[in-house]
Amino acid sequence: MATDSLQGLRIAHLIESDGPGGAERMVADLARELQRAGARNLVVLPADGEGWLARQLADSGVAIENFRLDRPISFTCAQWLTDVFRRYQIALAHCHEFSMAVYGAWAAWRTRVPHVVTMHGGRYYAQRLRRRFALRVGVALGGRMIAVSNDLARQLGRDLWLPASRITTIANGVRHVPAARSTLRDELNLAPEDRLVLAVGNLYPIKGHRFAVEALALLRGQYPQLHLAIAGRGETAESLRILAAELGVTPQLHLLGLRADIPNLLAGADIFVLPSLSEGLPLALLEAMFSACPIVASDVGEVRNVLAAGEAGIIVPAGDAPALAAALDKLLHAPACARDLGARAKRRAASEYGISKMVAQYAAIYQSLLHRTSLRRDALAPRN
Repeated sequence: MATDSLQGLRIAHLIESDGPGGAERMVADLARELQRAGARNLVVLPADGEGWLARQLADSGVAIENFRLDRPISFTCAQWLTDVFRRYQIALAHCHEFSMAVYGAWAAWRTRVPHVVTMHGGRYYAQRLRRRFALRVGVALGGRMIAVSNDLARQLGRDLWLPASRITTIANGVRHVPAARSTLRDELNLAPEDRLVLAVGNLYPIKGHRFAVEALALLRGQYPQLHLAIAGRGETAESLRILAAELGVTPQLHLLGLRADIPNLLAGADIFVLPSLSEGLPLALLEAMFSACPIVASDVGEVRNVLAAGEAGIIVPAGDAPALAAALDKLLHAPACARDLGARAKRRAASEYGISKMVAQYAAIYQSLLHRTSLRRDALAPRN
């Protein structure tokens, strides 16, 4: 299905959270792009959430509805979703992550519309057999399972007892708008000779920011003017400050908080670092590639494939601060090599990870499901 044939298609996008995360941003970007292509989109969000995702969709024409899920199993929420699908005459449901995959599948089954389930990670379901079974049932109700990385696809197949043919990998895509000029270095009062490493990601333990701080400390003697800026918010902010104080790098660590101007930040950085312990396909990595920023990243999730096995960025073992420091040293010591690596990353991002490619792949999935549903309805229709 070319995107120009999406005209008038009514799609519901469901997600259980609306904070500033990668899955939430992907929902906002996808709904916006589909709306521009002529589809009529509804995004279903939690009533007691932060409102971040709804703000991203302001003035887009995308409709918003808010669900309430006040207990692990809520038939009231399931019935409410069913009523919403009928009221908006939804033709296809696109569910994201565990809770809405289960509830959305039930509502889609009740209203006899096809549904797509996109999983962005495995930590929300993998440790509980009951959740794995519920997710398996949701897919069995006629849905199509999508993973954002090949590694996650393999994990889903193993955990949900699904054959590889039932899971499709669609990589995330981003719409990159380059910054005309970065204000970050002025904001941090950096001198022209100062070097800046940037990390982008919420401050959770799984993001591995402590290893970037440790790497900064390991390089302090060789690069006294090296700084590390981290954009994001979360529970580890104070522990990172304490670690920086213990290692003597407090003046070189800058916690920027939640930022919406990622291209601006990347344009002011010398190197982008992704020290995560686990990932699917991080949007921040793709943005760094589009910005031609030299990259050092942990070997997790889809990172190795995205960086073409090291051709478009340096890959290091996860949780290894000395290896991270050595990779940063290599790029800091050889600026020409760093620029070449950034240019290769930009070319790869432009060819593989633009948002138009992601939208086209989802549109093809939608077409397949809608065609199959149409054939099934024709077969069940009474004959004269």
